[in-house]
This record gives sequence, structure tokens and C-alpha cells, in this order.
Amino acid sequence: MPIEPSTLQIWGRANSVNVQKVLWCCRELGVVYQRIDAGMAFGRTGDADYLAMNPNGRIPTLVEGDFVLWESNAIMRYLTRVYGRHSGLYPTDSRICAGMERWLDWTLSTLQPVERPLFWGLVRTPLAERDMAAMQQAADLAAVQWHIVDRQLAQRDFMEGDQLSLADIAIGTYARRWLGVEGVARPALPNLRRWFDRISTRPGFQEFVAPAMS
Repeated sequence: MPIEPSTLQIWGRANSVNVQKVLWCCRELGVVYQRIDAGMAFGRTGDADYLAMNPNGRIPTLVEGDFVLWESNAIMRYLTRVYGRHSGLYPTDSRICAGMERWLDWTLSTLQPVERPLFWGLVRTPLAERDMAAMQQAADLAAVQWHIVDRQLAQRDFMEGDQLSLADIAIGTYARRWLGVEGVARPALPNLRRWFDRISTRPGFQEFVAPAMS
């Protein structure tokens, strides 16, 4: 049965990878929320009232009563600790949890910087303006990081532990982009594909991550 938070809002547009992982997390936890469009075509992130909540002017931002939290991975951590202590998304084993935390940090410090140019160049840049040679170079750089994920998944079904965790959600949203863009050559990475095929069947992925990229 869905958990009814007091007044939980998530500010951010649905086609943002960082918003998508928060929404997927909410679906896994059964958390009810109100999403408010913000960012890019929807504006609002530069408004004074939004900047008072999130001085970075970015998305997503979580608002629950008088509590405000920004940074997508921090939001997922908060949601699982408050609404999903027994969900398995936040492992109780200290070493498994530490491994999961490592991947959450890695997605933002290492994976996102190499994913972003490729996604913007192939999805958010008009076809006539795309530099495909530069896009292949970007894909080659990103492939180095996806090889790391592929090796991690060689002998396991999930990134850490024996069930879905926040690490799978965070990396899964980026994997959707990596595997979904067209026009560049990518290595096969069979372990990544096997894992992706498994997590992409989850309702939260289907609802928030699987739709056409924009």
C-alpha cells in the first residue's frame, strides 16, 4: 500500500536523468509525491523563490513541509532511510552499503561527466548540427567507464549485494542513455546488457526511464 507522506514535492522535468532516478526510487518505495515541472523549457530554476530552495538553480529539489533537499543521490538516500528501511534499496550490511555508496559517488564524479556530452550531442542537438566524429570520440571515452560496470557485473546480478539497490537505479538511468543513443559504435559489453535487461523490466524504470529520450 502506498505510503502517504505529508506534503512531498519533487521539482524537476521528467526528461532529466537526475529527476528520473528519484522518481524511479519513489516508485520502488511506494512513496506518493507531487512533481512540479522545472528546468529547461519550464524555467523556474532561476526564479528567486526556487533559488531560495536550491541555490544551484538545478533539479531535482525535494520539498517536504519545511524540509528542503537538493542533489539527486542525497534525495534517494533520504527517501530510502525515511520510507524504505526494509526495501533493500539501502543495504544494511556495512560493506555492501559502502560498495553501493561508492557507485553513487562514481556516477556523479566519473560517469556523468563523460555521459553528458554524448547525450547532448546525439539527443539534444539538431541532426544537421551534430559533429559525429566528436560524438564517436565521446562514445569511446564513455566506453572506458562502461567497461568498468561490465566487469563489476561479470559474476553478479546487481551492482552490489543480491538485490536491487540505489546503485542499480543511479547507474541504470545512465545505462538507458548509453544503450539508447544511435549513430556511434559501442562495445558489446554482455554483462552490462544482461543486467540492463533485468532492471529495465521494473515498473519504475518502465514508467520514468524507458520513455523516448528528449
